[in-house]
Amino acid sequence: MNPIQANKLLLSKWTAVQVVAKQKHFLVSKVYLPVPQEEQVARHTVIEFVELEAVYTKAKRKIAWKELADTTQWKQGWL
Repeated sequence: MNPIQANKLLLSKWTAVQVVAKQKHFLVSKVYLPVPQEEQVARHTVIEFVELEAVYTKAKRKIAWKELADTTQWKQGWL
């Protein structure tokens, strides 16, 4: 698997290894950034969560973006 790049997550395609609520194919529809703090430098913004949208039903769910790296749960692309 290719390493996941946080800056290219939006609209990326994912396949659930185990069917999730009768859905298998998902798109990253939204990226959640942490609340900005004065100490953080803007160029080092880190993604906290992503919103996955089921392709067929448009149902949405929010997960930590690093969960997508777990190959026992998610595969990159639509398989």
